[in-house]
Amino acid sequence: MRLALEQARLAGERGEVPVGAVIVANGAVVAEAGNRTRELNDPTAHAELLAIRQACKKRAQERLEGCDLYVTLEPCTMCTAAISFARIRRLYFGAEDPKGGAVVSGVRFYSTPTCHHAPEVYAGIGESEAALLLREFFRSRRD
Repeated sequence: MRLALEQARLAGERGEVPVGAVIVANGAVVAEAGNRTRELNDPTAHAELLAIRQACKKRAQERLEGCDLYVTLEPCTMCTAAISFARIRRLYFGAEDPKGGAVVSGVRFYSTPTCHHAPEVYAGIGESEAALLLREFFRSRRD
């Protein structure tokens, strides 16, 4: 999670919402990314999707079985679905997102009968630091 938090910090420095993601397999980092929606003018350029794309390219396959994803914020519906489709083994996330999250908040995608693969989910990892990054980012935008 430390690396995901660093990616979140870098995203915030770029003017992006500070969310970072890291994919790990067998103890080695396979991919890491921070949000780039503004930079790329791409509403799908969330940290999770960028990391998934990077890991799939690196492994030359569409599935990431045996991989774990660390992300600083509870994934949205789009990212939650992509995590399922990629067959990520475990999802670790920091802060919950009551407005946009889709794992333990909102639609709770992995609990729906249409979800074909649900990773093991571990919430609250690095939560206080992840939440602080987000609060400070949005506070600076309001000032």
